[in-house]
Amino acid sequence: MPSVADILIPLALDNAYSYAVPAGLVLSPGDVVQVPLGPRETVGVVWQVAESPGGSNLRQVTGRLEAPPLSDSLRELVDWLARYTLAPKGSALAMALRLPDEAARGETSRIGVRGSGKPPARPTAARMKVLAVTADGTMRGKSALAKEAGVSLSVVDGLIDDGALEAVALAPEPVALPPDPDHPRVPLSEAQGEAALDLIARAFQDSEGGEAKAPTILLEGVTGSGKTEVYFEAVAEAVRRGHQALILMPEIALTAQFLDRFAERFGVRPATWHSGIGSKRRERLRAGVAAGEVAVVVGARSALFLPFSDLGLVVVDEEHEAAYKQEDGVHYHARDMAVVRGRLENCPVVLASATPSIETKVNAEKGRYAHIVLPERFGGRRLPDIHAIDMRLDKPEKGRFIAPPLVNAVRATIEAGDQALLFLNRRGYAPLTLCRACGHRYQCRNCSTWLVEHRFRRALVCHQCGYAERRPDACTECGTFDNLTPCGPGVERIAEEVTELFPDKRVIVLSSDFPGGAERLRAELQSVADGECDIVIGTQLVAKGHNFPHLTLVGVLDADIGLTSGDPRAAERTFQLLQQVTGRAGRGDKPGRALVQTYQPDHPVIAALLSGDATRFYEEEIASREAAGLPPFGRLAALIVSANEREVAEAHGQALARAAEPPQGVMVLGPAEAPLALIRGRYRFRLLVKTERAVDLQAYLRDWLGRGPKVRGNVKVAIDVDPQSFL
Repeated sequence: MPSVADILIPLALDNAYSYAVPAGLVLSPGDVVQVPLGPRETVGVVWQVAESPGGSNLRQVTGRLEAPPLSDSLRELVDWLARYTLAPKGSALAMALRLPDEAARGETSRIGVRGSGKPPARPTAARMKVLAVTADGTMRGKSALAKEAGVSLSVVDGLIDDGALEAVALAPEPVALPPDPDHPRVPLSEAQGEAALDLIARAFQDSEGGEAKAPTILLEGVTGSGKTEVYFEAVAEAVRRGHQALILMPEIALTAQFLDRFAERFGVRPATWHSGIGSKRRERLRAGVAAGEVAVVVGARSALFLPFSDLGLVVVDEEHEAAYKQEDGVHYHARDMAVVRGRLENCPVVLASATPSIETKVNAEKGRYAHIVLPERFGGRRLPDIHAIDMRLDKPEKGRFIAPPLVNAVRATIEAGDQALLFLNRRGYAPLTLCRACGHRYQCRNCSTWLVEHRFRRALVCHQCGYAERRPDACTECGTFDNLTPCGPGVERIAEEVTELFPDKRVIVLSSDFPGGAERLRAELQSVADGECDIVIGTQLVAKGHNFPHLTLVGVLDADIGLTSGDPRAAERTFQLLQQVTGRAGRGDKPGRALVQTYQPDHPVIAALLSGDATRFYEEEIASREAAGLPPFGRLAALIVSANEREVAEAHGQALARAAEPPQGVMVLGPAEAPLALIRGRYRFRLLVKTERAVDLQAYLRDWLGRGPKVRGNVKVAIDVDPQSFL
């Protein structure tokens, strides 16, 4: 009886297609295969194989590809993700199936050269320099040999052609060297050691052998308490036991300091996975992970879908970060999917944060997660003293944005030889540009957002779609000159003010949209850590776990940003951001302090920050969420309807609302025009579904969408279960 394989294609398709398996080809679930789809060939993954008498009229599988097969647990993760997010199963598969391009498949081997013992035909001075270097018999790469001898590469090539040098094909460099779990390291403090032992005991002793479920563990510690060193010990234990470990980070492109700390602990750097690595290295890394040759991977959220052969530990660093939520394509949260993958692999998951998300905090309090706390900083260092600057009383000078008390504090700090950080979570020079003569405001052509002035680029830029236009000399509406005014500050404007106040001091501005990309940011972060500047001005990227030992003062220029938004997580996110950024102060040998400019010093978030009473903030925020039935005590899902015409998007949203028929325990709100009503030329309307925790939200959504209007024309409906953004 012929075999039939159900093949899942990595496209926006929800069902697997059946193909006949040709005689002589043996397939198993998880194999990556090539199949015909319409008039072309494509790739897919075998989801199921069965014998069937009706398979003779099916199209046949073309062949099996040399790619790591998807394990049972990884395919279960794809199924789970598609069910939970209501994404097509093929779209979920596309994140786990990354096939190399042709350039990656044709990777050339490395060539090494060494002396052959044969004299050169023309013994020039340059050639003799090369032969003198190779006299020790060591194999070297061609470029390395030319550099060591101080000659051009053509001299080395000439000696190879002459036969005086022997060229030998070398094995590819390993994608990552094996980490040494017992590498000599700086001793842990007593608190860190106890926490590490507790973490290891909880993580591994009960789960090995499959007799018990591996736990999810919240590792909570104040900023500077050494959480990284603690979970490094869990990574070391996983490596000792022959397992693989995955460390997820929210900003993998900016983690040079973290990789150095890893190398200090394990003797080598880990393998890294993010969008910035080349296709050849990505292919080799995937193959190494699948073969079990790569022990530890540090990666962005997409690393969660790598084909680990023996995943023994997952760590989610800074688990509260919103960057773990993917906002396009398949809307998933990497922290939550990490917990799911841990359960499917039966491996422990460690969630590390100084300011845990409300969801994680509640799970720990209810006993769903184990909980380990580091209440003090490493080495007995004090947490920074935090004080408010009431902007109603201590107003900045006209045209400035830094209040006099903060100016004086910065001056005293740099005179003492220390560093100061000024934090403002606004990129660019000014968030709005308007004409004083006619009132015209510069808005993006594709989005309902104001254009942000970037003075270093001499451009007005949209932070939603990337549209940019040259900053005009005259108003494009009324034609008058010298009337365009920047409204409000961005970090570039603060840098201008700081340069005027402290003209002889070294200033670095850290913002993700400056020229040079991640490499420039890494270099500048390192220069801050090395004490090579006096004043740092930065956006939220400076709040993400960096260690600046010379930094003793943090000034928050606008602590009220975000407190007035309609986002139900606004208070939580503001508290987390401010707690993290003020925690950059005093991590070295000197104590630190933070000054917070605010117009609302009595706001619960600001009051909790100033008092250092995080417990009270969490208690009040959790009680507020529970009373309102918001996550994690209720469930939310957003439906975003978009179209090229506003009327079409609104009509489809209204038709969806009429078909909602919410049962008891379900509330449907909207459609309402989205706060960002136009993005990339598409008009947007939002519907929000709010349910009790016990309601099967996914089942209701499937039923609703099945009864609702069909999507036609250029209309799109995006589904976001557990939304993090309400724009």
